[in-house]
Amino acid sequence: MNVYSKHSPSSDQSDQSDQSDQSDRSVQSVPSAPARTATRRSVLRGLGVATAAGTAAVCLPAATAHAAPAGRRTRGASGTYTLTLVHLGRDGAPTTDYRTLLTALSGPDAGSARELKESPSTVTVQVPAGRYLLDSSIATRPVGEGNWGNDWLVQPRLDVDHDMTLVLDARVARPVDIRPPVADARFEQAGAFAKVTYEGVTGFVNLMTRSLDLRTAHLGPAAERGAVQTWVDSYWSRPGGVCTLGYAFRGERALTGLVRHPAPGDLATLEVRAGVPASGGGTGLVDFSPSVGSSPALALAVPSGGTGTFLFTPERGAWDLVYGAQTEPEGLANHYFVLGRSFTPGSTTVHTFDTPVFGPALDSSPGARPVAQRTGDTLDLTVPLLADGDGHVPSSPLFTASTVTLHRDGTLVATRRGEKPGHASFTVPAGRAAYRLTASATRSRGSVTAAWTFTSAATVTATDLPLSAVRFGPDLALDGTAPAHTTSRVAVTVEGAARRSGVRSLTVSVSTDRGDTWTRAAVTGGRITVTTPGPGKAVSLRAELTDAHGNTLTQTHIDAYVTRSATGAR
Repeated sequence: MNVYSKHSPSSDQSDQSDQSDQSDRSVQSVPSAPARTATRRSVLRGLGVATAAGTAAVCLPAATAHAAPAGRRTRGASGTYTLTLVHLGRDGAPTTDYRTLLTALSGPDAGSARELKESPSTVTVQVPAGRYLLDSSIATRPVGEGNWGNDWLVQPRLDVDHDMTLVLDARVARPVDIRPPVADARFEQAGAFAKVTYEGVTGFVNLMTRSLDLRTAHLGPAAERGAVQTWVDSYWSRPGGVCTLGYAFRGERALTGLVRHPAPGDLATLEVRAGVPASGGGTGLVDFSPSVGSSPALALAVPSGGTGTFLFTPERGAWDLVYGAQTEPEGLANHYFVLGRSFTPGSTTVHTFDTPVFGPALDSSPGARPVAQRTGDTLDLTVPLLADGDGHVPSSPLFTASTVTLHRDGTLVATRRGEKPGHASFTVPAGRAAYRLTASATRSRGSVTAAWTFTSAATVTATDLPLSAVRFGPDLALDGTAPAHTTSRVAVTVEGAARRSGVRSLTVSVSTDRGDTWTRAAVTGGRITVTTPGPGKAVSLRAELTDAHGNTLTQTHIDAYVTRSATGAR
């Protein structure tokens, strides 16, 4: 493995490297690409979109301007000025291999964009007075199908107040040279982006490419402080993995070239392990891309029982991980979302999907989305009853039966059947009362049941219900099994209300006969000791918890996980 040193960007970009782009979370359509090309944050180059209410989000082809000689201040009868654009290639000769986009940031056309594509090398347009964002991509001669060099010129500040001529000269562009520190990586695709804000209107431009021959340049004067956000994302495939190298800046200028050769220690590692779902084999599709700003993400296919690895730049900001797999041949695709996560250089993070112990997962972190609330006389439940062993919440969990039952002061209020496990809504009397809420789900093998008790009365605003959950973490193979006739320590973690208020008592029991008999297992150091039964049999688990306020939980997992021959492969 080669180790490269990290270089600084070109001098006219050095003032932009102090702050990453943290504002654009829009999800855009994806450009088609080869092999494992992605996905939901990709942007089609050349697509123009404008939004009202003072903000324009414009996806468009690369464009650029160069020098702007002064012209006559002769406003036309229609209130417009003449803008002449001259396009020159890398050889300095006029070229028609370009796409140029003019986005209005102020004036009567604010929020709209005009595209010039493969017109004569010199083109003249009439535009109203105002501030514009201009970008132009000038292509080299094609060297392959859809794969040629591009010079992307971006002028974030074009103030039109007189007749003007702009020379868009590819020769001013400088190379974008971003490479991973691994010899087995193959370049797939990259995207360069610029977002410019002026008086409440935002223009967005980008260039997508499958060629390493990319050069960029800033044109014209600097914009206002912090008005220009730029980022470049470069994606490389490698055996069983992807390298994602992204860099973001905020400043007054667009990028003029960018050189980044990160060393191995500059990158973070994400390992994605694909469990074998109850439906059998299959392939998981992993989309790992920056949370902020559009990106031409490269998806990675990971077969069930396999592992995929991502090497990436933590400095790009927060990252989103989406894991998707087909639950059944004719069923809905099941997705797990791990969003907005930050990483540190040199770190390794592992996410395992679709393995036991499946059960309730209640995110206790500040700002987490509530899953059980009372508003007035209505109880709304969206409890993720079948989160996987790592606590990832499925969009379409596999189950054969589902029931949610509510009792009030010992009297049945209602039963909901067949809905998504843990999801239900009930209307109850306003007075304060004792409630027992029971949610259960049956899978192809085994079941999960959680029964909570708490007191509640009508509320003025949405108020969280004091529900808790217990997570069990055995060491399992990717097929969800543990070796037979072995003794191991199983992690026990409390989530939800009891984690916030404290635990008054917690009792855990283990069964190896599908719940006919139970044996108490002491919780020491956050773990219990479990001795597994013979091959092909199962371990069942039960937790009985009382939080500091007297609210209770009884949580039962029948056939929480199964055993295999001690010589079976992991």
